[in-house]
Amino acid sequence: MQFFKTFFASLLGTILGILLLILIIFAAVVSSSSEPEPYIRSNTVLKISLSGDIPERTPDDPLQELLNPGAGAKVSVASLKNNLQKAAVDDNIAGIWVTANNVLASWANLEAVYDAFGEYKESGKFLYFSTDDIGMNEKAYMLATQADSVFYAPETMFTLTGFSAQITLYRGLLENIGIEPEMMTVGRYKSVVEPYLNRSISDEYREQIEHIIDSYSATFVNAVSNKTDKSVDEINDLINTPPVDRVNFALENGLIDVIAYHDEVEQHIKNRLELDEDQSLRTVSHGRYSRVSDRRAGLETTDTSDKIALIYAIGNIMPQISESPFGQSGTITADGFRKQINSALEDDDVKSIVVYINSPGGAATTSDILWREVKRASEKKPVTAFMGTVAASGGYYMAMGADTVVAQNNTITGSIGVALMIFNANELLTEKLDLDYDIIKSHEFADLYDLTRPLTNTERDVIQRDLDISYETFLNVVAENRGMTRDEVHEVAQGRVYTGSRAAELGLVDILGDLDRALDVAAEMAGISEYKIDIYPKKEDLFQALFGAADAQVRSMMFGWIPESMRSEAETLHMVASQKDVRAWTILPFHIDTR
Repeated sequence: MQFFKTFFASLLGTILGILLLILIIFAAVVSSSSEPEPYIRSNTVLKISLSGDIPERTPDDPLQELLNPGAGAKVSVASLKNNLQKAAVDDNIAGIWVTANNVLASWANLEAVYDAFGEYKESGKFLYFSTDDIGMNEKAYMLATQADSVFYAPETMFTLTGFSAQITLYRGLLENIGIEPEMMTVGRYKSVVEPYLNRSISDEYREQIEHIIDSYSATFVNAVSNKTDKSVDEINDLINTPPVDRVNFALENGLIDVIAYHDEVEQHIKNRLELDEDQSLRTVSHGRYSRVSDRRAGLETTDTSDKIALIYAIGNIMPQISESPFGQSGTITADGFRKQINSALEDDDVKSIVVYINSPGGAATTSDILWREVKRASEKKPVTAFMGTVAASGGYYMAMGADTVVAQNNTITGSIGVALMIFNANELLTEKLDLDYDIIKSHEFADLYDLTRPLTNTERDVIQRDLDISYETFLNVVAENRGMTRDEVHEVAQGRVYTGSRAAELGLVDILGDLDRALDVAAEMAGISEYKIDIYPKKEDLFQALFGAADAQVRSMMFGWIPESMRSEAETLHMVASQKDVRAWTILPFHIDTR
């Protein structure tokens, strides 16, 4: 029997070793046969397709590069900005043709792309937008307002109806399955618990959502107003008209420029380039053009050794789960973030640090540790916190360790408050499932977070006092960073969520601007005029990518069946329920998705 055990163990090891060797050889072959830098011929049009999300960046994926080396770069804010900068100075690029339909980018990222198109237009080269049989939604059309001409097919949908947000409330569901939520917060705007407690939202909850939607709407209306030379009131009147025959309506009111099919748009561009009828239109895709170097395109490059470290902190803030075989991709952990900070601090060429925060928050204790790491770094090198789509609650907390805080107009931030969610499943377990429980404990509070019974008054008081202490700590951290008193912070805190522009008015952030502005601020603080950008975390190796892909597959299996509008709430609920040792959460009260 021992012989067979040894034999099969050796056989398995041999098979795994052969598979590993094949994988390494395959990776080496693919790497050595990778495509050279593309050659762009004169009179070429850069063709960009915009659909779905536009994240700030798409991390390097060695697994994808291994399996599909010719796929090119995915569309992101970073890759778009770089390609637009190259196209503006590249003598071989005659102009840009963007095809867009249902863009789902966050409003902060949308503004960054909108501004990047505006900067490209200063080159004098043409920028055309067209769509397909899906048509443009408002976010896609907002980007199209930067174009010289907007082309639309005759029967395609043109969306111009304004914005709405639907709030999902779970109180009825919990009652039906026999779960009683017992939740506590500090701050009357900390409404993360509301969907589980109430059947309708509070006035405070509604006030925050309305403020954010008003900001989004104003951003969109101003963009349309700039294109059409109509006043804001006139644009709002157009949006409020019944959405009938919208394409012709858009043409009549100057919202679009030409009704044309795809081939007619192509012919229009050929005419612009003065091509003969038998000449084909030369185009290069976004992914392929991303592989053209800055130097070959004509962008100025620097040979300085000075660097600014750009550290991306993206995802929910979570305690370290040491037993996870897949790591914690998509989350911010103390150990992972500390490694990035230490790497930047140990590099003598790094003169300044920018921490890019895109997080709704998470565990209060982890948020405090992340703040400490940012604060520690700022004592050695200048640190700028840049707020991406959302930097709220724990995400805002960690930013308070930086020397300077930069946010975008529509960054979601603030939410300075603390909450605790506990679910009493007594009815579900004992009445519906007919289970019985006996508790044996050594001390009074040993079963404080037991899910099989309601909290006692004493326990509720203990937990609330603990939350109050966490909230006071949060207030004092903000007060120290912002140069405010505790009471001044409390006045604008209490869990309330703000846009970046409103947060700047209240003194909660220092500067409004995009990532380039944050990098300029970092350079100014370091006293350097030229620099290279050093991005963290560093590119994953193949095996990290394999584990990351497995982690993504597990998340997809867990949440993929849930409608998109509910998925964020479901992931948050799972995160909270799975972390029994986390006593308090500094997390954004809601996920807002306007449509």
